[in-house]
Amino acid sequence: MAPISKECDFLVIGGGSGGLACARRASGQWGAKTIAVESNRLGGTCVNVGCVPKKVTWNAAAIAETLHEAASYGFKIKETAPFDFKTFKHKRDDYVRRLNDIYARNLSNDKVEYLHGRAHLLDKNSAEVVLDDGTRETVRAKKILIATGGHPNVPKNIPGSELGITSDGFFDLETLPKRVALVGAGYIAVEMAGMFHHLGSETHLFIRHETFLRTFDPMIQESIVDEYERQGIIIHRNSAQQKIEKLDGQPGWMKMHYTDKSAPDGSTIDLDCLLWAIGRSPEVEDLGLEKAGVKQNERGQVVVDDYQNTSVENIYSLGDVCGKIELTPVAIAAGRQLGNRLFGGPDYKDAKMDYENVPSVVFAHPEVGSIGLSEPDAVEKYGREQVKVYKTSFTAMYYAMMDPKEKAPTKYKVVCQGAEERVVGMHILGAGSSEMLQGFGVAVKMGCRKRDLDSCVAIHPTSAEELVTMK
Repeated sequence: MAPISKECDFLVIGGGSGGLACARRASGQWGAKTIAVESNRLGGTCVNVGCVPKKVTWNAAAIAETLHEAASYGFKIKETAPFDFKTFKHKRDDYVRRLNDIYARNLSNDKVEYLHGRAHLLDKNSAEVVLDDGTRETVRAKKILIATGGHPNVPKNIPGSELGITSDGFFDLETLPKRVALVGAGYIAVEMAGMFHHLGSETHLFIRHETFLRTFDPMIQESIVDEYERQGIIIHRNSAQQKIEKLDGQPGWMKMHYTDKSAPDGSTIDLDCLLWAIGRSPEVEDLGLEKAGVKQNERGQVVVDDYQNTSVENIYSLGDVCGKIELTPVAIAAGRQLGNRLFGGPDYKDAKMDYENVPSVVFAHPEVGSIGLSEPDAVEKYGREQVKVYKTSFTAMYYAMMDPKEKAPTKYKVVCQGAEERVVGMHILGAGSSEMLQGFGVAVKMGCRKRDLDSCVAIHPTSAEELVTMK
């Protein structure tokens, strides 16, 4: 048996949003002796290569969009130089580094010991941590949390796929690509396609089916696809990639061979950036889960119950490594609830994350927001006769000054169930949807009914008033 160098009440493996939230709650609020281990930068995917730098980039793209639209309001703006992507990128990096430092200070303030290294389970109560300098420490803990997150996938069966990047590599780009192809149909592909396009790249989005965001309500899928095409993003439906190869004499450029709906016999495209956004896998390599007896599903995700318990009594797991709802605020909420349950005493013995009615937003152009069931899911769950749908489609007042071809859509849908018309789903597309949904999400979470929405006096003139005046 390896020598024991450290002992604690709680060992947290993974320094992302969920793991840190749980570690700080356990130590800072409940006094548990806690050690947190992270092999990369503190903050995990969200802070370093996810939500935070993504939203900063989305802001830049939104400013570019506004500058383009300003002419319709009478502004004469002359561009004296192209968008300085390199300066923007370095400022964004500086911001992320400041957040890394804040996370480290927060751990210190909550008396969480932080080890920077790679952890490997030895058994159900101990782990070996390989530190940056190669030295090894063994940590023995009464309870262990697995919160290691995930990483983006690159296809293994496409020759030359390594020439592309993933969402992680997006944030390493020093220059804005001239022509970019994104492969994927989820949040990441759709968000990054919008950002590339509005910042000035010729943007191609390759999807396997007819629409993207296919887990969202059909209204969202159809509307955002149409809008992206209106804006000039080139969508390749029913596509597949055969191979990618370097272009001779053109450093940084590549040729992708593919098929799609308009070229079923095959075609090629020259690119200076290819981004794979085809899903993510749990970060479980060399973690030693099998040594501790922790069960995983067919995708490698850690299997947990509603209380984040794994198959091993004193080992818990949360966040993307479990694959429940892969959103940062979900991991944070689950982490805090688990910290309460494990160390907060009898008052918190049943504390757990509620995975029902979690609001989510896609920072597309325009934004998309959703909470609850889509219309098809509601019909499947309750039956068509039990479901009533209210929807509206209009042009937001912001676009009143613009030519018809420049006007973006706004579409809302409210899905209700039963005679009481309880709101079981809300789906919104249009400017401001992200901020709007946070407030309406509270109402849906509280079990509001359609008449509760109707009873709220509208704020005029806003787009949000349409959600309380639907007929």
